[in-house]
Amino acid sequence: MENTTKSTRQVDVAIIGAGSAGLPAFRAVRKHTENLVLIEGGTYGTTCARVGCMPSKLLIAAAEAAHSVEAASGFGIETTKAVVNGKQVMGRVRSERDRFVGFVLEGVKNIAEKFHVRSQARFIDAQTLELENEIIKAKSIVIATGSSPALLPMFKDLGERLIVNDDVFDWETLPESVAVFGPGVIGLELGQALHRLGVRIRMFGVQKLLGPLTDLSVREYAEKTFQQEFYLDTDAKVKSLELNGDQVKICFVDREDSLEKEENFDFVLTATGRTPNVKNLGLENTGLELDPRGVPVFDAKTMQCGESSIFIAGDANNSVPLLHEAADEGAIAGDNAGRFPNIKPGLRRSPLAVVFCDPQIAMVGQSWKELEEQDNVVVGKTSFEGQGRSRVMLKNKGLMHLYADRETGLFLGSEFMGPQAEHLAHLLSWAHQQKMTIPQMLEMPFYHPVIEEGLRAALRGVNAQLN
Repeated sequence: MENTTKSTRQVDVAIIGAGSAGLPAFRAVRKHTENLVLIEGGTYGTTCARVGCMPSKLLIAAAEAAHSVEAASGFGIETTKAVVNGKQVMGRVRSERDRFVGFVLEGVKNIAEKFHVRSQARFIDAQTLELENEIIKAKSIVIATGSSPALLPMFKDLGERLIVNDDVFDWETLPESVAVFGPGVIGLELGQALHRLGVRIRMFGVQKLLGPLTDLSVREYAEKTFQQEFYLDTDAKVKSLELNGDQVKICFVDREDSLEKEENFDFVLTATGRTPNVKNLGLENTGLELDPRGVPVFDAKTMQCGESSIFIAGDANNSVPLLHEAADEGAIAGDNAGRFPNIKPGLRRSPLAVVFCDPQIAMVGQSWKELEEQDNVVVGKTSFEGQGRSRVMLKNKGLMHLYADRETGLFLGSEFMGPQAEHLAHLLSWAHQQKMTIPQMLEMPFYHPVIEEGLRAALRGVNAQLN
C-alpha cells in the first residue's frame, strides 16, 4: 500500500543501483529519454573498483614481485630472501584502490543531480518504487543491485575473525596466518597472493571443485600444481571451527598424512560465493516469477523479466559475475527499458573468464560440462611443460584442452591453465566469437618463440581428429 504522505514522481525509466551494470544502463537509457532516475542505496564506487577486480590485482602484483625474487635462483641468480613490508604492501593496495574508486566517483559526480537519488528502493508493484522520501512511478525499471559475499552457517560464531574479500583491502598490514575457505576464483587469487607475501595459509574446499574449471583433467592438473606451492585440500574434512582468544582454532584432517590436526589462524577468509542483492526489493509485489534464490526469471538476450517492463542486469541476476558481462547486460537492459515495449536482443559476447592465479586459469566459449555428452566433440591437448618460450621463462606449467566439432571443425571452447593465459584466452575468445574453424585458426600467424606456439600445438591436435 502506498504511503500517501510522500511526493510522487513519474519517470520513463528507473534504475536501481549505480554500479558496473547500473551506470551502463543509465547511459543506454539516456539515448531514449531524459526522464529517468538512477537510485543508489549503498556506497558509490562499484564492486570491481572497491573490493573486486582492481584491489585484488594490486595484491597479486605485489605477490608476483615477491615471488620473482624467490624464483630468481632458477636462473642462477642468487638473491637474498624477499622481505615483505606488510604496511607498505597494503598501503599501496589501498592508495591505488582509492584512485580507481575515484575515477568511478568522478563519473557519478558528472551525472546531473536531477538524475540520481541516494535511497533504498522497494517495489510497491511492478511499476512503482517506494524510496525513503518519495514514490517513483516508472514505465520501465532496471534492477542492477549487485551481489554480496555469501556466508555459510558454519562461520556464524567467528565474530571479527571471519572476513570476506571486501575486508582484506582495508587491512593496514598483513596478518601472520589466514585459513581460506573456498578455492574458487576469489579464494585462489587471494590465497595464493597472501601465501607469496609470507602469510601462512591453508586452503579448504569441498567436492574437489577448483576455480571455474569443469574439465576433470585440467582441474586435477591445476590442483596438483597449486598443492606443490601451498596447502590445498579441495575435499576437506573440517571437524570444527571455534574462537580461541583473538584467533580461530580449526580442527581438520590433514590431506597429506590423514591425521587429525588443530591449528590457529588470525583470520578465516570465506570465499564461498556471492548472493544477489534482491532480498529486500519487495519483488514479491511485482508478480514476477522468481527462481529458488529469489531472482526474477529473465531472458539473457534481452534481460527482460518475463513479459514485464522490468529488466535485471549484472550480479543481481546471479548469472555471470564478471565486470565485462555486467557492463554488457547493463547496456542491454538500459536500451530495452528505454525502448520498451519495442525490445530487441542485445550483443552477448563469447564467454570469457580468467583467474589471475599463477599459472593463470582461463575458460573460453562452451565449458566441458556443456559439451561432454555430445558425440561429435573432439579434444586437442597441449602441455606447457615442454613448450619452448615457457621453459625459457621458467613458467612451464600448464595444460590446455581445446574443444571442436568433429564434422564442421568449428571451435567450441577451451579450458586451460598456463602462463599468460589471460592473453591466450583473448585470442581464443575472438576466434570463438567470429565462429572460426580449427583450420582457419591454424592459418593465423604464430611468431617464434612465443607462448602462443603452445596454442598452435593444441590446434594441430584437434585438427588431426577432424573428419
